Amino acid sequence: MSFGKEFLQTATRRLKYYKDLGDKTFEQLNEWEFHYQSNDETNSIAIVIQHMAGNMLSRWTNFLTEDGEKEWRMRDDEFEIHNYSKAQLIELWEKGWTCLLDALASLKKKDLKKTVTIRQEPLTVIDAINRQLAHYPYHVGQIVHIAKTIKAKNWKNLSIPKGSSSAYNSGEQVKDPAKSF
Repeated sequence: MSFGKEFLQTATRRLKYYKDLGDKTFEQLNEWEFHYQSNDETNSIAIVIQHMAGNMLSRWTNFLTEDGEKEWRMRDDEFEIHNYSKAQLIELWEKGWTCLLDALASLKKKDLKKTVTIRQEPLTVIDAINRQLAHYPYHVGQIVHIAKTIKAKNWKNLSIPKGSSSAYNSGEQVKDPAKSF
């Protein structure tokens, strides 16, 4: 397998893993919990979803031919409270991820050598993908952290539970940690 094909496959697999963490987090939350903010300066899960979806739609729509920061994007609005329902937020989440994953699926090995722009900064396609591979997991981590804080003892672990590393490493727990609940 060529480097280009392997890079696209592994990048897609990593991104799908982080989407799955978000999906499994959302399954544990009720309507109110999507909107919880510990104070006025923090973002709720709803706001993080709004931001991620806006970023994904802007970055990955016409990825190879237009600047990744579209004129139609209203980034500041992504950080405003919109009181979307859980269903609307998940729909927004899915729309962003579909745009991203469809764009990645359309790329060919030869496209990796091309230059794209994000906010007028030229980047190789590989660098643009890596940029988002750092950005999206950062926000998924925020989502998981907020949810874990809200759910406390009712949180269903998405990884190896505390105190279970030895058992997991010895093969006693052979489940995929991301599918542990």
